Amino acid sequence: MNFFGLLSISDTLASTWDKFAGAVMSLNSIKDVFDILFVAIIVYALIIQMRKTQSIQIIKGVALVAVLYLVVNLLEMNASKFIFSNVISDLLIIFAIVFSGEIRQALERMGQKRNFAFLSLFSSKGNNEETYDVINNVCRACAQMSESKTGSLIVFQRKSLLGDITRQSVPIDSCVTTEMLLSIFYPKAALHDGAIVIKDGRIVAARCVVPLKNEKEVTEHVGTRHRAAMEVSLRSDAIAVVTSEETGIISVAKDGKLQRGLSDAELREILAELLIGSDNDENESGKKKFSFRKSKGDRTK
Repeated sequence: MNFFGLLSISDTLASTWDKFAGAVMSLNSIKDVFDILFVAIIVYALIIQMRKTQSIQIIKGVALVAVLYLVVNLLEMNASKFIFSNVISDLLIIFAIVFSGEIRQALERMGQKRNFAFLSLFSSKGNNEETYDVINNVCRACAQMSESKTGSLIVFQRKSLLGDITRQSVPIDSCVTTEMLLSIFYPKAALHDGAIVIKDGRIVAARCVVPLKNEKEVTEHVGTRHRAAMEVSLRSDAIAVVTSEETGIISVAKDGKLQRGLSDAELREILAELLIGSDNDENESGKKKFSFRKSKGDRTK
Protein backbone atom coordinates (compact mmCIF):
# COMPACT_ATOMS: atom_id res chain seq x y z
CA MET A 1 0.00 0.00 0.00
CA ASN A 2 1.69 3.20 -1.23
CA PHE A 3 1.10 6.82 -0.27
CA PHE A 4 -1.26 7.46 -3.19
CA GLY A 5 -3.39 4.48 -2.19
CA LEU A 6 -3.76 5.83 1.35
CA LEU A 7 -4.58 9.25 -0.08
CA SER A 8 -7.30 7.73 -2.28
CA ILE A 9 -8.87 5.95 0.71
CA SER A 10 -8.75 9.18 2.70
CA ASP A 11 -10.52 11.05 -0.10
CA THR A 12 -13.18 8.34 -0.30
CA LEU A 13 -13.84 8.50 3.45
CA ALA A 14 -14.00 12.29 3.32
CA SER A 15 -16.45 12.18 0.42
CA THR A 16 -18.64 9.66 2.28
CA TRP A 17 -18.63 11.86 5.38
CA ASP A 18 -19.59 14.92 3.32
CA LYS A 19 -22.53 13.02 1.82
CA PHE A 20 -23.66 11.90 5.27
CA ALA A 21 -23.35 15.43 6.67
CA GLY A 22 -25.27 16.79 3.71
CA ALA A 23 -28.07 14.29 4.27
CA VAL A 24 -28.28 15.27 7.94
CA MET A 25 -28.33 18.99 7.13
CA SER A 26 -31.13 18.48 4.60
CA LEU A 27 -33.53 17.28 7.33
CA ASN A 28 -35.92 20.17 7.24
CA SER A 29 -39.35 18.62 7.40
CA ILE A 30 -41.48 16.37 9.56
CA LYS A 31 -41.46 13.83 6.73
CA ASP A 32 -37.71 13.32 7.12
CA VAL A 33 -38.07 12.81 10.87
CA PHE A 34 -40.73 10.14 10.32
CA ASP A 35 -38.51 8.59 7.68
CA ILE A 36 -35.66 8.21 10.17
CA LEU A 37 -37.98 6.88 12.87
CA PHE A 38 -39.41 4.33 10.43
CA VAL A 39 -35.95 3.09 9.51
CA ALA A 40 -34.97 2.93 13.20
CA ILE A 41 -38.07 0.85 14.00
CA ILE A 42 -37.28 -1.55 11.16
CA VAL A 43 -33.68 -1.97 12.35
CA TYR A 44 -34.85 -2.47 15.95
CA ALA A 45 -37.40 -5.10 14.86
CA LEU A 46 -34.72 -6.92 12.86
CA ILE A 47 -32.38 -6.95 15.86
CA ILE A 48 -35.13 -8.32 18.14
CA GLN A 49 -36.02 -10.99 15.58
CA MET A 50 -32.38 -12.03 15.21
CA ARG A 51 -31.91 -12.32 18.95
CA LYS A 52 -34.78 -14.84 19.08
CA THR A 53 -33.12 -17.15 16.57
CA GLN A 54 -29.64 -18.22 15.48
CA SER A 55 -29.51 -15.36 12.95
CA ILE A 56 -27.07 -13.42 15.12
CA GLN A 57 -24.45 -16.10 14.45
CA ILE A 58 -24.95 -15.67 10.72
CA ILE A 59 -24.65 -11.89 11.08
CA LYS A 60 -21.30 -12.39 12.80
CA GLY A 61 -20.16 -14.48 9.85
CA VAL A 62 -21.32 -11.79 7.40
CA ALA A 63 -19.46 -9.15 9.42
CA LEU A 64 -16.30 -11.27 9.26
CA VAL A 65 -16.67 -11.57 5.47
CA ALA A 66 -17.08 -7.77 5.24
CA VAL A 67 -13.89 -7.24 7.27
CA LEU A 68 -12.01 -9.68 5.06
CA TYR A 69 -13.29 -7.89 1.95
CA LEU A 70 -12.04 -4.57 3.34
CA VAL A 71 -8.62 -6.06 4.05
CA VAL A 72 -8.48 -7.56 0.55
CA ASN A 73 -9.25 -4.15 -0.97
CA LEU A 74 -6.69 -2.35 1.19
CA LEU A 75 -3.96 -4.85 0.26
CA GLU A 76 -5.03 -4.85 -3.40
CA MET A 77 -5.21 -8.66 -3.59
CA ASN A 78 -6.73 -8.89 -7.07
CA ALA A 79 -7.60 -12.59 -7.15
CA SER A 80 -9.30 -12.50 -3.75
CA LYS A 81 -10.97 -9.20 -4.63
CA PHE A 82 -12.47 -10.78 -7.76
CA ILE A 83 -13.96 -13.66 -5.74
CA PHE A 84 -15.35 -11.39 -3.02
CA SER A 85 -16.84 -8.94 -5.52
CA ASN A 86 -18.77 -11.73 -7.26
CA VAL A 87 -20.06 -13.07 -3.96
CA ILE A 88 -21.14 -9.64 -2.70
CA SER A 89 -22.90 -8.85 -5.99
CA ASP A 90 -25.32 -11.70 -5.20
CA LEU A 91 -25.58 -10.79 -1.51
CA LEU A 92 -29.30 -10.00 -1.64
CA ILE A 93 -30.11 -13.43 -3.07
CA ILE A 94 -27.85 -15.10 -0.51
CA PHE A 95 -29.60 -13.26 2.32
CA ALA A 96 -33.03 -14.25 0.99
CA ILE A 97 -31.98 -17.92 0.97
CA VAL A 98 -30.16 -17.94 4.32
CA PHE A 99 -32.86 -15.99 6.16
CA SER A 100 -35.88 -17.52 4.40
CA GLY A 101 -37.18 -19.04 7.64
CA GLU A 102 -36.74 -15.83 9.61
CA ILE A 103 -38.37 -13.74 6.86
CA ARG A 104 -41.35 -16.08 6.75
CA GLN A 105 -41.70 -16.01 10.54
CA ALA A 106 -41.48 -12.21 10.64
CA LEU A 107 -44.14 -11.81 7.94
CA GLU A 108 -46.42 -14.24 9.77
CA ARG A 109 -46.02 -12.31 13.01
CA MET A 110 -46.79 -9.06 11.20
CA GLY A 111 -50.01 -10.57 9.92
CA GLN A 112 -50.95 -11.66 13.45
CA LYS A 113 -50.97 -8.17 14.94
CA ARG A 114 -54.23 -6.77 16.24
CA ASN A 115 -53.77 -3.77 13.95
CA PHE A 116 -54.97 -6.04 11.16
CA ALA A 117 -58.15 -7.06 12.95
CA PHE A 118 -60.17 -5.81 9.99
CA LEU A 119 -58.70 -8.73 8.02
CA SER A 120 -60.31 -11.26 10.34
CA LEU A 121 -62.57 -12.13 7.42
CA PHE A 122 -59.71 -14.31 6.15
CA SER A 123 -59.29 -16.28 9.38
CA SER A 124 -61.65 -18.72 11.01
CA LYS A 125 -62.65 -18.12 14.61
CA GLY A 126 -64.31 -20.74 16.71
CA ASN A 127 -67.00 -20.29 19.31
CA ASN A 128 -65.68 -19.69 22.84
CA GLU A 129 -67.97 -22.33 24.32
CA GLU A 130 -66.66 -24.93 21.90
CA THR A 131 -63.10 -23.88 22.68
CA TYR A 132 -63.77 -24.33 26.40
CA ASP A 133 -65.06 -27.84 25.71
CA VAL A 134 -61.90 -28.64 23.73
CA ILE A 135 -59.70 -27.28 26.53
CA ASN A 136 -61.56 -29.30 29.17
CA ASN A 137 -61.25 -32.51 27.14
CA VAL A 138 -57.54 -31.92 26.54
CA CYS A 139 -56.94 -31.24 30.23
CA ARG A 140 -58.82 -34.36 31.32
CA ALA A 141 -56.87 -36.46 28.84
CA CYS A 142 -53.55 -34.94 29.94
CA ALA A 143 -54.41 -35.59 33.60
CA GLN A 144 -55.03 -39.28 32.87
CA MET A 145 -51.92 -39.56 30.69
CA SER A 146 -49.91 -37.88 33.44
CA GLU A 147 -51.07 -40.49 35.95
CA SER A 148 -50.27 -43.37 33.60
CA LYS A 149 -47.05 -41.69 32.36
CA THR A 150 -48.17 -41.78 28.76
CA GLY A 151 -46.19 -39.50 26.47
CA SER A 152 -48.12 -37.07 24.29
CA LEU A 153 -47.67 -33.89 22.25
CA ILE A 154 -50.74 -31.80 21.43
CA VAL A 155 -50.30 -28.71 19.23
CA PHE A 156 -52.95 -25.99 19.02
CA GLN A 157 -52.72 -24.24 15.67
CA ARG A 158 -53.67 -20.58 15.86
CA LYS A 159 -53.02 -18.06 13.09
CA SER A 160 -49.72 -19.48 11.81
CA LEU A 161 -50.13 -22.31 9.33
CA LEU A 162 -48.44 -25.60 10.27
CA GLY A 163 -48.28 -27.19 6.85
CA ASP A 164 -44.61 -28.05 7.30
CA ILE A 165 -45.43 -30.54 10.09
CA THR A 166 -48.82 -31.77 8.86
CA ARG A 167 -47.71 -32.41 5.29
CA GLN A 168 -46.33 -35.90 6.06
CA SER A 169 -48.83 -36.69 8.83
CA VAL A 170 -51.94 -38.85 8.99
CA PRO A 171 -54.97 -36.65 8.16
CA ILE A 172 -57.79 -36.81 10.69
CA ASP A 173 -61.05 -34.94 10.98
CA SER A 174 -62.30 -35.67 14.46
CA CYS A 175 -63.89 -33.97 17.42
CA VAL A 176 -61.57 -33.37 20.37
CA THR A 177 -62.77 -35.75 23.04
CA THR A 178 -60.95 -37.20 26.00
CA GLU A 179 -61.49 -40.74 24.71
CA MET A 180 -60.17 -39.86 21.26
CA LEU A 181 -56.99 -38.32 22.68
CA LEU A 182 -56.38 -41.29 24.97
CA SER A 183 -56.85 -43.73 22.10
CA ILE A 184 -54.47 -41.83 19.82
CA PHE A 185 -51.69 -41.66 22.43
CA TYR A 186 -52.21 -45.20 23.72
CA PRO A 187 -48.64 -46.62 23.70
CA LYS A 188 -49.57 -49.54 21.43
CA ALA A 189 -51.62 -47.44 19.01
CA ALA A 190 -50.30 -46.83 15.49
CA LEU A 191 -50.64 -43.04 15.84
CA HIS A 192 -48.94 -42.79 19.22
CA ASP A 193 -45.63 -41.44 17.95
CA GLY A 194 -45.45 -37.81 16.97
CA ALA A 195 -47.79 -34.91 17.63
CA ILE A 196 -51.42 -34.19 16.89
CA VAL A 197 -52.60 -30.82 15.59
CA ILE A 198 -55.85 -29.23 16.75
CA LYS A 199 -57.30 -26.55 14.50
CA ASP A 200 -60.63 -24.75 14.92
CA GLY A 201 -61.66 -27.15 17.66
CA ARG A 202 -60.98 -30.35 15.69
CA ILE A 203 -58.11 -32.82 15.39
CA VAL A 204 -56.86 -32.36 11.84
CA ALA A 205 -53.67 -34.45 11.85
CA ALA A 206 -51.86 -37.09 13.88
CA ARG A 207 -48.41 -38.63 13.87
CA CYS A 208 -46.92 -35.23 12.95
CA VAL A 209 -43.15 -34.92 12.98
CA VAL A 210 -41.68 -31.59 14.07
CA PRO A 211 -38.26 -30.96 12.46
CA LEU A 212 -35.73 -29.95 15.10
CA LYS A 213 -33.76 -27.12 13.53
CA ASN A 214 -32.80 -24.79 16.39
CA GLU A 215 -30.57 -27.13 18.37
CA LYS A 216 -28.58 -24.23 19.85
CA GLU A 217 -31.68 -22.17 20.54
CA VAL A 218 -33.62 -24.90 22.33
CA THR A 219 -32.23 -26.07 25.64
CA GLU A 220 -30.52 -29.49 25.80
CA HIS A 221 -31.95 -30.37 29.23
CA VAL A 222 -35.17 -31.83 27.83
CA GLY A 223 -35.98 -34.77 25.60
CA THR A 224 -37.21 -35.03 22.04
CA ARG A 225 -40.92 -34.50 22.72
CA HIS A 226 -40.33 -31.33 24.76
CA ARG A 227 -37.81 -30.05 22.21
CA ALA A 228 -40.39 -30.54 19.47
CA ALA A 229 -42.96 -28.58 21.50
CA MET A 230 -40.52 -25.71 22.01
CA GLU A 231 -39.51 -25.79 18.34
CA VAL A 232 -43.05 -25.58 16.94
CA SER A 233 -43.96 -22.79 19.36
CA LEU A 234 -40.78 -20.92 18.43
CA ARG A 235 -41.41 -21.16 14.69
CA SER A 236 -45.06 -20.14 14.95
CA ASP A 237 -47.69 -18.80 17.35
CA ALA A 238 -48.84 -22.36 18.13
CA ILE A 239 -49.32 -23.59 21.71
CA ALA A 240 -47.98 -27.07 22.50
CA VAL A 241 -48.97 -29.27 25.44
CA VAL A 242 -46.68 -32.14 26.47
CA THR A 243 -46.93 -35.00 28.92
CA SER A 244 -43.74 -36.86 29.78
CA GLU A 245 -43.68 -40.64 29.50
CA GLU A 246 -40.90 -40.81 32.11
CA THR A 247 -42.16 -38.49 34.85
CA GLY A 248 -45.77 -37.76 33.88
CA ILE A 249 -45.08 -34.02 34.09
CA ILE A 250 -47.44 -31.78 32.10
CA SER A 251 -45.83 -28.86 30.27
CA VAL A 252 -46.90 -26.04 27.95
CA ALA A 253 -44.66 -24.43 25.31
CA LYS A 254 -45.16 -20.90 23.96
CA ASP A 255 -42.73 -18.73 21.95
CA GLY A 256 -40.02 -21.36 22.38
CA LYS A 257 -40.30 -21.30 26.17
CA LEU A 258 -41.52 -24.07 28.42
CA GLN A 259 -43.66 -23.98 31.57
CA ARG A 260 -43.37 -27.31 33.37
CA GLY A 261 -44.88 -29.15 36.33
CA LEU A 262 -48.49 -28.08 35.74
CA SER A 263 -51.61 -29.58 37.26
CA ASP A 264 -54.66 -30.12 35.08
CA ALA A 265 -56.29 -27.06 36.68
CA GLU A 266 -53.26 -24.88 35.90
CA LEU A 267 -53.15 -26.26 32.37
CA ARG A 268 -56.83 -25.39 31.91
CA GLU A 269 -56.22 -21.86 33.13
CA ILE A 270 -53.21 -21.32 30.86
CA LEU A 271 -54.95 -22.67 27.77
CA ALA A 272 -58.03 -20.56 28.46
CA GLU A 273 -55.84 -17.49 28.83
CA LEU A 274 -53.84 -18.18 25.65
CA LEU A 275 -56.60 -19.48 23.40
CA ILE A 276 -59.58 -17.41 24.58
CA GLY A 277 -58.11 -14.71 26.81
CA SER A 278 -57.68 -12.18 23.99
CA ASP A 279 -61.44 -12.21 23.50
CA ASN A 280 -62.23 -11.78 27.18
CA ASP A 281 -59.98 -8.98 28.35
CA GLU A 282 -62.49 -7.95 30.97
CA ASN A 283 -61.80 -11.20 32.85
CA GLU A 284 -58.01 -11.01 32.60
CA SER A 285 -57.51 -9.09 35.84
CA GLY A 286 -58.69 -12.03 37.94
CA LYS A 287 -56.51 -14.60 36.24
CA LYS A 288 -53.22 -15.91 37.50
CA LYS A 289 -50.34 -15.04 35.18
CA PHE A 290 -47.87 -17.79 34.42
CA SER A 291 -44.25 -17.14 33.52
CA PHE A 292 -42.90 -19.05 30.53
CA ARG A 293 -39.19 -19.66 30.78
CA LYS A 294 -36.45 -21.77 29.28
CA SER A 295 -36.65 -25.19 30.83
CA LYS A 296 -33.74 -26.36 32.98
CA GLY A 297 -35.29 -29.56 34.21
CA ASP A 298 -34.23 -33.15 33.89
CA ARG A 299 -34.22 -34.97 30.55
CA THR A 300 -37.71 -36.10 29.65
CA LYS A 301 -39.14 -37.43 26.44
